[in-house]
Order: sequence, then C-alpha cells, then structure tokens
Amino acid sequence: MHQNHYFLRQLAPALDREIGGKRFLEAFSQERDEIILVFAEGRGKHNFYKPFFIKASLRPDFASLSFPEQFDRARRNSVDLFTDLYEQTVSQVRVFDNERALGIYLENGEVLVFKLFGNRSNIVRFDEKGEVVEVFNNKLTGDHALKLPELDRDLDQSFEAFVAQDGKLGMLFPTFGKVVKTYLQPKLESAGTLAGKWEIIQGTLQELLHPTFYFTQLDHLPTLSLLPVGDITETFDDPLEALNRFYYAYARIGNLEKEKAEWLRLLQKRIKQTENYLANSFQKLVELEEGGKNEELGHILMANLHLVPERAERVELHDFYRDQPVSIKLKKDLSPQKNAEVYYRKAKNEKIETDKIQENLDSREGELIQLREHYAALENIDLLRDLRNYVKKNGLAPGKATEDQGQLFRRVEFQNYTILVGRNAKNNDLLTQQYAHKEDLWLHARDVTGSHVLIKYQAGRKFPAPVIERAAELAAWYSKRRTDSLCPVIVTPKKFVRKPKGLPAGAVVVEKEEVIMVQPLGE
Repeated sequence: MHQNHYFLRQLAPALDREIGGKRFLEAFSQERDEIILVFAEGRGKHNFYKPFFIKASLRPDFASLSFPEQFDRARRNSVDLFTDLYEQTVSQVRVFDNERALGIYLENGEVLVFKLFGNRSNIVRFDEKGEVVEVFNNKLTGDHALKLPELDRDLDQSFEAFVAQDGKLGMLFPTFGKVVKTYLQPKLESAGTLAGKWEIIQGTLQELLHPTFYFTQLDHLPTLSLLPVGDITETFDDPLEALNRFYYAYARIGNLEKEKAEWLRLLQKRIKQTENYLANSFQKLVELEEGGKNEELGHILMANLHLVPERAERVELHDFYRDQPVSIKLKKDLSPQKNAEVYYRKAKNEKIETDKIQENLDSREGELIQLREHYAALENIDLLRDLRNYVKKNGLAPGKATEDQGQLFRRVEFQNYTILVGRNAKNNDLLTQQYAHKEDLWLHARDVTGSHVLIKYQAGRKFPAPVIERAAELAAWYSKRRTDSLCPVIVTPKKFVRKPKGLPAGAVVVEKEEVIMVQPLGE
C-alpha cells in the first residue's frame, strides 16, 4: 500500500511538516529511473540546517519514495533536473482527492507532482496555469497531456450510490487497491445485507483514515499496509519511518527472492483457481446426479402413452420407481412418444455432461497435486539458475494470452505449447491459410460461428490431451456457445481443413474430424 491513496493521505501532511517553508535546492539523477530532490532552510557554507532528501525510485517493476538521512552526489554521471525551480520555497504538500498522487506546491505557483501509478509512476512539473512543463520520464508520453485540476477526482461514495452499484466497490472506491480488498473480502462475504456490508466498509475507512502502519509479508514479499493483513513483523506511527522501512527491505531482496516470490504467488493463484473449479464441478455433478430423472420420466411416459391426453401441458402418472404419483411437464405440440424422446435426449445429454465433468474432475485433481508439489519444490530452491531451470523444465509459465497491438492473433502458452486464436472472420482466414502448418492441430466450435484455433506442432511429439482440452476450451469460449455448460468442438489436423473458392471470410470445409465436449473457458 506504499502507493495507495490512503497512505498518501498520511504521507502528505508528514512531508508538509518536513519541507513546508523550506527551499527547493536541487534535483538530480545519477541512476536510470531514480531522482533525488533536496530541500533545506538555506544554502552555502553558512547553512547549518540539515537538508531533507526525497529519493524517488520509479522503475517499471518497482516504484517508491524513501527519505535517506544523507545522500552524497557523485561528481560524474549526474544530471540536474527541474533547474528552473531551484530556490523556490515550498508552500504546501497535499494529496489529490481520490488519486494516487501528491503535489509539492511552490511559491511561484508551480507544482511538482509525484504520480505514483504503479509501473507508470513519474514526476510531473506543472506551471501556474496547471499545464505540463516538464516530466522526469519522457517515455510516458501520456503524462504530457495531464491537467493539474483533473488530478482531483470527485466521487459519490454515499450509501445510495453503493446500493445503486449493487454493492460493488469498483466505481465507488477505486482507491482501495489489492490489500484493502484482500482485507475486506471475507468480511463482506459474511455480511449478508447491503446495509451490513456498508457498515463494514465504513469501519474499514475509519481504519484507513486513522491508521497504524504495518510492515508485513504478503504474497511472500515485504508489504507496507494500513490494515492488519499477512505476517506482521513491525508497526509504526510515522509514515516516513514506515515507508523507509518498507523501501530498504524491498531493495535488499535479490533477484532470486523476487522471482521465487512471483512464481509462488502465481502457483498459489492457480492452486486456488483449481480448488474453486473442483468445488464448483463437484457441486454440479451432485446436482446432475440428484436431479437426473429424465430417463425415468421417459420410461414412465412410454409405459403410459394411452393415459396422456392430446395437447396436454402436464400429466400426472404413476411413478413405478417410487410407487407414488409424479407430475410430468409436456410440450403440447408433441405427441406423448415425442415427449418421451425429449426426456431421453435430455438424459443422454446429462450423461455426456456427467461423464465430462467426472473426467475433468479426475484431471484437475491430478493437476492440483502437481501444483502443490511444484509449490513445495520452489520453496526449497536456493539458486536462481535452479529456479529458472525448474520453471522451464516443468512448463510452469501460465497460459496467459498476450494482447499486444502488434500481434496478429491471441497467443496462449500452455505446457510449453503455443495456441493461436483468431480474432475475427478475416483474421481466422489469415491464421488458417497462411500461418498454419499441415501438422498443426485445428479446432473450432461445432455448428456455430467462432474463432479458428491452432495448436502449433512440435516435431516428434504427440499433442498432450490437456493441451488439446485447453485449446478446445478457448475455441468454445470464443464462439457463440460461450454461455453453454458444454460445447462440442471439432479437432483435426490442419491438412484436413480447406477453403474452396467462393466461401465467405472465415468459412472452411473440414474433411475429417473428431469432436470433443468441453466447458467454455477463456484466459
């Protein structure tokens, strides 16, 4: 939470007490993505006042402020920045309303804004009119279009707005962030009513506005929190001291610890997702097995065809399975025999769905065991080289689609196989006709429009069943059957897919196919 709005609400007045009324002496950078700002009462050999340093580390992977007691500037490879503001007196330090930014206001009307937006953090200089004059990181081109007045965000955070949003936090409290939501989620789930949830939120807001600063471990990384979460090791009353403690703890972490923490976090997430999938699938299986009377209803109808009135919408017959009456719903436009066929067809589909769910349960239970084994193995690795070798050897890179503008297709890496997904009809043609090898595996949701999907062939290797299933899930997801519980998907080598002249964009002819049933599942 070192960049969270509620932490900055505490940091801004603490900084105002430190540098309010002092002069901005200099700003310089001697390392990429790092800038030092110096404030003091005066300058020169007769200055006996201790300077105050603000060190801003603004790397894409980590951005934070810190406040070193001393900082010796190097004689070489050091660049002066914001030189037009030197000797200006600080009139105020304030946080912007509902935003992750704080501003140092100077006596000439200009403002230095610390924009702490994660991997897009920057320092922006605004003139007295609120227009951007200078930025620290020029690669963040969008910062040149910022307007100072627009950094304050006016949000309706009333109970009425909360009810209108059906209890969703995103629009009302975009400033909460990950740690606050982690803290709130179990409390809100047990609250029940919107009024109860609102009371919990208001209590949490009071904690955020009058906080204790916790130095804790969360997701295997040092974390600064305003709420009691994770493995707490220290508490602070001073936000400057708390931020320094966090910054130096994080800076000391080497590449091994950072990479290991990231992989453990990803594995933990996948374990949780798999556990949720198993729980939901098991519940669905129970519901299907408990409610699976369609075949019985078909048998009852067939045994009593002569008792079913014409064009009836419901009939009561004897259930010889349970020796009691049963009410059966009918389609009035169908004959009794055709109605029985409807129930038989439903029973067949239920059987297919039940078998598929059971198959998926068996597969995912094995996957969960593997994930837990990987997690335990990574925890015990002590060398960065061994960590990277283990990740590569076991294909742990998550199947995550990248959406870069320069890429032609959605791309998913799963178990060291590349899966490509077409984006539209013309893009499907491009994928299948120009980017597919004859030995690639081609997939498409059956009988509906949707994306063409390819699994890229690897010489000498058979396509693993989990990879085929994952690609089929994507084909189902990017089709008109996205909302179905199960979707039939065509699977065939690309050499059996052709496009005769005259077919519309995206349309092909499949000469040989196999069909598998999967649950639609996106990235």
